[in-house]
Amino acid sequence: MHLHASEKDYQRPVMVASLLIAFLMLGGKLAAWRITGSAAILSDALESVVHLFATGFAAYSLWLSFRPPDENHPYGHGKIAYFSSGFEGALITIAAIGIIYTATMDIIRGPQIEQIGVGLIITGGLALINLGLGLALIRTGKKHNSIVLRANGHHVLTDMWTSFGVIIGLFLVKWTGIVLIDPIVAIILGLNIMWTAGKLMRDSIHGLMEVADPDETTRIVELLDLALEKGVISGYHQLRHRRVNERIWIEYHLMFPETHSIAEAHEESHRVEDALHSLFLVDQVVVTAHLEPDSHEEAHSDRHPEPEHDSLSRGAS
Repeated sequence: MHLHASEKDYQRPVMVASLLIAFLMLGGKLAAWRITGSAAILSDALESVVHLFATGFAAYSLWLSFRPPDENHPYGHGKIAYFSSGFEGALITIAAIGIIYTATMDIIRGPQIEQIGVGLIITGGLALINLGLGLALIRTGKKHNSIVLRANGHHVLTDMWTSFGVIIGLFLVKWTGIVLIDPIVAIILGLNIMWTAGKLMRDSIHGLMEVADPDETTRIVELLDLALEKGVISGYHQLRHRRVNERIWIEYHLMFPETHSIAEAHEESHRVEDALHSLFLVDQVVVTAHLEPDSHEEAHSDRHPEPEHDSLSRGAS
C-alpha cells in the first residue's frame, strides 16, 4: 500500500519550494552579513546553511517514503521520516552551538556594525518569505500526516523567528547605539534554536520507538467497546496499534459466539474494520484481525498473557 497520486501532488511541490527558498535564504543572509558585519545576521546565515542541508535530506526522505513496500521493506519506507526529523534536529543543534560561539567571540573582540538599515530590509523580507513557507509546510504536513513536512515547516519557522530576533536586535542597536546588543540577541536566539532542536529529536525518538498516541488508543478502544455493546462482537483482546508517518497499523483478536459460522464472523469483523476506517483516512489504516470463538478465550489467555493495560481487553472470559 502506498500514497495516492493526489497526496504526492500536494506534498512534493511544497518540499520543492522549501528547497529552492532555502538557497534564496542563504544567499540573502550572507549578503546582509557582508554588508552589515552583524553577528546576529551571521548567526542567522549559519542557521540557514544547516537548514539547506536539512531540507535536502527531508526532500530525499519524502521521496523515499513515497516508495511502495517491497520484498526487503514489506511495511514500506515510512520510518525514514523519523530519521529525517532527528537528523534535522541534530543539525539545528550544531547551528545553535555555532551561533552561540560566534556571538561570544564577537563580544570578546568587540562588535562592529555598518549599514543597519539595509540589513533590516533584507532580513525582514526574508523573514516574511519564511513565514509563508513554514505555515504552508506545517498545514500540508498536518493534512497528510507527514512528519517530514511538519519537521521541515517547524525548522523554517525557527529560521523565521531567528530572523525576527535579528531584526529586533538591529533595531535596538540603531535606536540605542549600543552595538553589544547584537551578539547578545544572537546568543538568546541560539538558545531558543536548541530548544526547538530538542523537540524535533524527541519526536524522532518517539516515532522510532513506536510510542502509541493516547488519543488514538482512546478512539480505537471506544469504537471496539461500542461494537461490543451492540453485539457485533462478544469480546476483544490483544489490541495493538502504531503509527508510521502517514500510516496507522491496528491489530487485535475479536471473539464471536460459537454459533457463528466463519462467514458470519468474517462479515462482522469487516463491519468493525469499516468503522475503524471511518475514524481515520481510509487509505491510512491497515487492520489485521484474528477471529476466535468465545470458548477459546481461557485457553488462549494461558498461552498468551494479556498486557497489563486492561483497557486493551474486553468481553467474555
